[in-house]
Amino acid sequence: MTKEKLEKLLTCDKGVFVWEGGYDTKAIPKRAGFWWHGGNCHNNCKACRADVGKVWWTPHPEKAALLKDYADEKAEAALKEYIEKIEESKATDNQEINIPAPEKLEYLPYQKAGIGYASKRPATLIADEMGLGKTIQALGYINLKEDIKKVLIICPATLRLNWQREAEKWLTRKFSISVIDGKNDDFNADIVIVNYDRLDKNGEKFTSQKWDLLIVDEAHMLKNPKAKRTKKALGYWDKKKKEKIEGIKDHAKFCLFLTGTPILNKPVELQTLLAAIDPRLFGNFMSYAKRYCAAHQTRYGWDFSGSSHLDELQEKLRANVMVRRLKKDVLTELPPKRRQVIVIPPNGASVVVAAEKEAYEAHREKIERLEDEKSLAHATGDETEYNKIVDQLQNEIRLAFTQIAKARHEVALAKIPAVITHLEEMLENDINKIVVFAHHRDVINSLKNHFGDISVTLTGESKNDEKQNAVDKFQNDPSCKIFIGSIKAAGVGITLTASSHVVFAELDWTPAWITQAEDRTHRIGQTNSVLIQHLVLDGSLDADISQKLVEKQNISDKALDLNTEIKISITPTTKKSHFPKKYPVASEIQRKAATAGLQYLASVCDGAIALDGHGFSGLDTRIGKSLASKSLTRDLTDGEVWLACKILPKYHGQLGEELVTQLKDK
Repeated sequence: MTKEKLEKLLTCDKGVFVWEGGYDTKAIPKRAGFWWHGGNCHNNCKACRADVGKVWWTPHPEKAALLKDYADEKAEAALKEYIEKIEESKATDNQEINIPAPEKLEYLPYQKAGIGYASKRPATLIADEMGLGKTIQALGYINLKEDIKKVLIICPATLRLNWQREAEKWLTRKFSISVIDGKNDDFNADIVIVNYDRLDKNGEKFTSQKWDLLIVDEAHMLKNPKAKRTKKALGYWDKKKKEKIEGIKDHAKFCLFLTGTPILNKPVELQTLLAAIDPRLFGNFMSYAKRYCAAHQTRYGWDFSGSSHLDELQEKLRANVMVRRLKKDVLTELPPKRRQVIVIPPNGASVVVAAEKEAYEAHREKIERLEDEKSLAHATGDETEYNKIVDQLQNEIRLAFTQIAKARHEVALAKIPAVITHLEEMLENDINKIVVFAHHRDVINSLKNHFGDISVTLTGESKNDEKQNAVDKFQNDPSCKIFIGSIKAAGVGITLTASSHVVFAELDWTPAWITQAEDRTHRIGQTNSVLIQHLVLDGSLDADISQKLVEKQNISDKALDLNTEIKISITPTTKKSHFPKKYPVASEIQRKAATAGLQYLASVCDGAIALDGHGFSGLDTRIGKSLASKSLTRDLTDGEVWLACKILPKYHGQLGEELVTQLKDK
């Protein structure tokens, strides 16, 4: 008998996919992520086989696609349609669509394809790589849909004038445009442009009327569901009232969300935005987190900082809500970026570098100790001690942030002479124009004071007309050699293609901010290879950060573009867990094994950092010795046994497999 008769992938008109096969084939649908219970299309259709009880099934085509080799004719057709949607999300041309454009202006082929993709959906995430003209596509969408007469654009403050300029340049119909700045605000204009910071103050002005189109630029800024800007823009669930509080999005007929970096650090940061775009597919936070964020419980609570099934997530995004193209796919003439980390000897800055490292290490060790003490208090059941330690831990983290930030500031100031020397050497080597990014204002001011008239600056303090003038001068004035901007204020929405050299005098903890700043030069209009240099003092925190940037950026690459292999380390949260926690009841075998293991390791422990075969390693010494000490005077609590069972198995080489097996006794 042939395979086709024994094993099949079926589907129904409701879009449910069902596995038909014998018991011995259950591993096939299980590995693909199918569910095992009654058919759920509620239609009693033959494909779902609801009449025969439990089956392996899924409503998700991205999972069914893994079993496409088993698909019957109908399922194969459904999967083909699904794959075509994914390909449409990557399309670099659309010959069929006719989009009005102003005279002497035209859309690039991939921009037409992006507009076509968005035109078929009520809400779309335009996530093209930075520099590919997402603004132009959003305005082309307005030109295509003649019934759009009322538009609200939400963007960072630095981009308001840019949006006004681009709208006046690209729109083919006459619109009145109002930029909300607290002066001559017109909330009834055809196109209203507002920055995120004004959403809370003027929120009612936007929810009191209907919008044909809502455009949210740099939409990753809505990643935090608790932030006021997110609640105003997307709405939220009020737990006390037990009702949905409408946001601006709920008053818009169509929505476009624009961002080149939808995942700033980890996949969980995308869920809030996706839930607003398609609540049916992405509205359940825990389902999303378990599937795509490797969500799991730790002794501190739920950890959502990981990533999993990212290839599946990308397919699901592309098939339903997201259009994303890469520069290498659509701008083959655009050369790639090259990155260099230039480590500078500290020389005269060695004192402040050492002080920065000392501050960091002191706080790191103290925070680790408090984390251990918190775990012990929690496992022991001492609620008073637990809350006391949590307060100490939170105070220490706040203090660490303040002191380390101050130390990093001192290092940045000490690095200024080296940065100036490096920039002067670049100019001497016939580098025509340079873009410099920094974080602190006094660093930027020091560079500006040194280079004077051959430089311009753009910071968060710059007025809107000053910002645009700085960009225009750098782009068009041959005598203007250096653009100096703050990473966040100058890192989005502007074009600096007059330069192909970027220097970071300071770094940011979040890799997406660095990437966005890089792409001010690496975008449409650039004809040279872009060289990006990170200047760091040897031994400084920035030297460590620069090495970790690529690892963090790979998370986004893996989820969105599938071109990088990635390993993610999980960092425990320091948030309070619910107290008291009900630990599993320890068996007598477990209790005796835990006591014996702890006491043995404590007796031979020399406190070494590494696993050297002599007692606990440095990371476990405090907890291990404390638990061992408690076991000498009384029986360990269930929580203490649970904690010991988490620690001891890694020392199986010293304890023996028999004792480790006893720790797992149920």
